[in-house]
Amino acid sequence: MSSDADTSLPAPKIRLTPQEWRGRLSPQEYAVLREAGTERAFTGEYTDTETTGVYACRACGAELFRSAEKFPSHCGWPSFFDPADSDAVILRSDDSLGMRRVEVLCAHCHSHLGHVFEGEGYPTPTDKRYCINSIALRLHPSDTRTREADA
Repeated sequence: MSSDADTSLPAPKIRLTPQEWRGRLSPQEYAVLREAGTERAFTGEYTDTETTGVYACRACGAELFRSAEKFPSHCGWPSFFDPADSDAVILRSDDSLGMRRVEVLCAHCHSHLGHVFEGEGYPTPTDKRYCINSIALRLHPSDTRTREADA
């Protein structure tokens, strides 16, 4: 991510140096979350998961998506038609790789999550596909979160 682009965004709630992020994340997580990489299609942990729960940012733990908005797009990455909360993610223009896309960032820590596409014809309420890298997410199954809250 270029520093010029970062100045146009609201400040992240979590600010760490690249070295601090490297200490928190595996090399693969760092490459996707902090350097806007992409995991290979059909290799991610959550591509076909149907477990009920909440998907949080792997870098900072902020709630991003819920399983109720996840749908089978068969594109090779987990797909959601809407974030858990409209303030959970930031969207910004991405003209890299010679194409126009919209990048999805965690609003809390500005980690790269994936891209959002519109108008592809999926039968979802928003006609959007938030195409998110599994490695950028951590699933908290509903039954686990409930038990933890009761403890």
